Amino acid sequence: MGKRLILAINPGSTSTKFALYKEADLVFEKNLAHPLEDLAAFREISDQLDFRKELIMNELKNRDVDLTEISAIVGRGGLVRPIESGIYEVNGKMISDLRKGLLGQHASNLGGLIANALAVYMPNARAYIVDPVVVDELQPVARISGHPEIQRISIFHALNQKAVARMFSASEGKPYDAMNLIIAHMGGGISVGAHRKGKVVDVNNALNGDGPFSPERSGGLPAGQLTDLCFSGKFTHEEIKAMITGKGGMVAYLGTNSFMEVCKRAAEGDREAILIRDAAAYQTAKEIGAASAVLEGEIDAIILTGGMARQTDHVERIKRMVSFIARIVVYPGEDELKSLAFNGLLALDCQIEIRDY
Repeated sequence: MGKRLILAINPGSTSTKFALYKEADLVFEKNLAHPLEDLAAFREISDQLDFRKELIMNELKNRDVDLTEISAIVGRGGLVRPIESGIYEVNGKMISDLRKGLLGQHASNLGGLIANALAVYMPNARAYIVDPVVVDELQPVARISGHPEIQRISIFHALNQKAVARMFSASEGKPYDAMNLIIAHMGGGISVGAHRKGKVVDVNNALNGDGPFSPERSGGLPAGQLTDLCFSGKFTHEEIKAMITGKGGMVAYLGTNSFMEVCKRAAEGDREAILIRDAAAYQTAKEIGAASAVLEGEIDAIILTGGMARQTDHVERIKRMVSFIARIVVYPGEDELKSLAFNGLLALDCQIEIRDY
């Protein structure tokens, strides 16, 4: 029996990243960027399914990949109902929840949908998701918002935060559940999690208007002013939601969702770009400071990860504000595809429980 192929898929807000592994070895990796104008034609996130699926299929065909050799297709988890950390096989209930955006519209909803759609062409493959963004380990006190009509919920970059947490713990020769970590994932959205002994006990809702602003999300907005805006008659409900997720943050201020472009403009002396660039570091550092209070100052390390962590000047700005709390470790980019494939391999080898959704 030949080595099994595993296809890992990570749809982001402005990209589709996917990789093919032969057992634990990378065969190839692809990152397809989607400019805003390409995505503007789709009203809902789920409407992008066929568009993104065909891009993956074309790449597999161009590389002459034998689809019958693919044993697992592992997609990034989306906004399903809150569930335990782990790997789940895609089923009808999950597909329904992902399509309608049970907890909101997000590109990660496409992970399970694409995996399921591709499985039609791969007769020996099963479709899975791993550590969706709604992994919920919040402590009870962290759920209190300030009004009983609104409860804080757990929506964050669970896959990458968990992956880098385990990677760092292994490098220290300690189990993940023996460490206290603050992890800031900085990408299309920004989530800052307080990891206490293997559980994310508090984290900002990185999707729906909480925490730092990001390349295309507003983060937390002053509630009174937002309420006034909602009832001003100037905007529809959908337009307000888009201001929070998709057309907020750097897009709203500078017209681009590329942090690299923002940094380039700032380096060229654009005063507004300089202010927004600096504010991004400022707000992320403030959120890290809040997480340090959650962990009562007992912190083994602060980890900076995600695409924005590739900008060394940005990392240095954050370091200047929070290095007094704990040592800083940087994992630029994401290790999500490798983590997806690794979990898929564990599932194929029956070394991890495949959970029912």
